[in-house]
Formats: sequence, structure tokens, C-alpha cells
Amino acid sequence: MEASSIFLIVLLIVIFTGLLTVNQGTIAVITMFGKYRRILTPGLRFKIPLIESVYKRVSIQNQSLEMEFQAVTIDQANVYFKSMLLYSVQNAEEATLIKVAFKFISNKDLMQALVRTVEGSIRAFVATKKQAEVLTARREIVDYVKDQIDHSLEEWGYHLQDLQINDITFDQQVMESMSKVVASNNLKAAAENEGQALLITKTKSAEAEGNAIKISAQAEKEAAQLRGQGVALFRQEVAKGMSEAAEEMKQANLDTNVILFSMWTEAIKNFAEYGKGNVIFLDGSPEGMDKNLKQMMGLITSKNNESSKK
Repeated sequence: MEASSIFLIVLLIVIFTGLLTVNQGTIAVITMFGKYRRILTPGLRFKIPLIESVYKRVSIQNQSLEMEFQAVTIDQANVYFKSMLLYSVQNAEEATLIKVAFKFISNKDLMQALVRTVEGSIRAFVATKKQAEVLTARREIVDYVKDQIDHSLEEWGYHLQDLQINDITFDQQVMESMSKVVASNNLKAAAENEGQALLITKTKSAEAEGNAIKISAQAEKEAAQLRGQGVALFRQEVAKGMSEAAEEMKQANLDTNVILFSMWTEAIKNFAEYGKGNVIFLDGSPEGMDKNLKQMMGLITSKNNESSKK
């Protein structure tokens, strides 16, 4: 009875020591006497006590690694990178997990090899570029690194998910010179824009001034034409009125000098009333008056001759 109880107790101890829990997101690699035996997936699992042992627990989740390193461009400028590496186990297949478990002695060795491989690929790419090209080549750097190290990572059982280059800086002197170049280019662009704006303003002003001159000249031309037409019409009406008045006086057997004298005095009166301050010089002597009357009579006679010809 005692022997069976002892056996039962030993059996229970063996069973419980053989039980193990594999967490979600990890896979346990089991060895037997130091040689690979099998893998255990997440959950409550059993291994043979004293014979099988857990060699390594492999995480199949994404893992990240931050890196800081230096590279040199083709024009001998030091470039400083701060980046983040995102990687993971390729898949949960047995062959892949065997690579992950046995390629490196420890996880520290894996990290060292991974960092050195990524840094070497980036340095090789930067060495073919000038300092001004590096700042705009983030996407090219990432693509180049993936193409270069994907094969190596596949041999290790890993896959590069992403490479984020968070910061790219240069030596202080290089940064200052680049800032001066950018500032000078901005000043040059601003001066060119200001010159173009001034040119446009002057051009538009000249066009507006030219249009105003054209409009003013056209208006003056039309006004002069109207004034000329008005003067011509006034003269025609004056001549017509004088002819009619002379004809009426002739039919009434009146001396035309009377009407002419009346028209002359009326004209002087109008000059005085509506002259608006203008100075008009008239010959008021008897000889001057006689001369003016003869000129008016000649105008009437000429008008009558033209009418008789018609």
C-alpha cells in the first residue's frame, strides 16, 4: 500500500513537472538531450520530464529596434542617422522556427548582426550620394536597404517589416552653410517675385494712362467737331437772318444801313453782357463803324448773288 502511494505521488510529480504554458505570440522550441525534438504552440502543453527541455521561446510578434549611426557622403560630409527598425519572424512554420532558434547563440548576437547589416547597407548607399541628395532620399534608402538585407534576414528566419529614418543631420558647419544657401535662394526668389510684381504694376499703370490719354483725345476730338459744327451752324443762321432782314427792308423801301447799325449795336451789347470777363477790342470811331457796315453790306450782297445764281 505504501509502495503504490509512493508510486502515485511520484507519477503526479512527474506529470506536473512536465506541464508547461506557452504564451500567446510565442512558440517553444523543445530539445531532447540537446538535439532538436519539436515545437510547442501557445496553450497548456506537456514535455517529457528530465528528457525534454525548452531550448528557447521564440516570439512571432513584431519587434522594434532603435539605431543611431554615422555615414559619409561622396563629397566627404558626415551624415548622422536616427532610425527605427521593425522586424519579425517570417512565419510560424517549423523550418523557419528552427532557423530562428539555432542560427544565433543568443538574441544579443542576432541584434548585433542585424544592426551591423542595416548600418552597412545605408553607409554603402550614402557613399554614392552628395550631401544635398541625402535629405531627399529617405524612401530610396529604405528601398535599397530592404533589397540588400532581405536575403540575409530570410536565411536567419526573419523579415524586415519597415525601416523608419526619423532624423538626418550633418555637422554644424555643414548645417550652417546649407542654411545660408537656402536663405540666399529665398532672397533671390523674393527679389525676382518683387521685380515681376513691380513690372506688372508699371505695365498696368502705363496701359491705364495710355487708355486715359486715348479716351481724353477722342473726347476732345469729338468736342472740337461739335464746336466746329456749332460755329458753322451759327454763322449760317446769322447770314441767313441778315439776308432775310435785308430783303425785308428792301421790300419796305428802308435803308439797310439802319438794320445793320441796329445789329452792330446789339452785338456790342451782347459782348458786354455775356463776355464773362474777356477783353474784346472794337474800333468805335466813325471810320471803323463805316468800315464794319461796308463789310456787312458786302456779305449781304454776296449772299444775294449766290441766291440769284441758284
